[in-house]
Amino acid sequence: MEPSQLAVIARQAQENAYSPYSGLKVGAALITNRGNIYTGANVENASYGLSICAERLAVFQAILNGDRGLDTLAVVSSSPGYIYPCGACLQVLAEFAPDIKVVVANENQEIREYYLNELLPQAFTLR
Repeated sequence: MEPSQLAVIARQAQENAYSPYSGLKVGAALITNRGNIYTGANVENASYGLSICAERLAVFQAILNGDRGLDTLAVVSSSPGYIYPCGACLQVLAEFAPDIKVVVANENQEIREYYLNELLPQAFTLR
């Protein structure tokens, strides 16, 4: 699947975001090596620490479905410009998919592609 197509799916998932506190709606779409797609949207909570990012929600859905061959993750948001996964999301990606490709798209559907090690060059590991 083309990165731009995955970004379109992330944009659709973004519509389900619950962000009454920040106003920032984020959507993510993850494709696995099996070709399965999992989506996520950020879900905020008045107790900010209990919120979850779109990226982690998509990853956790894949893991819960036994689909651990994570290939590419696309991330979009309601703000202008590109949005990147936060440090917590990057660390979760490092746990399950250290070689994953991360695609970010702006409001004009312009795409930038990275590998995880470019966004998180010194990931924490217990190995």
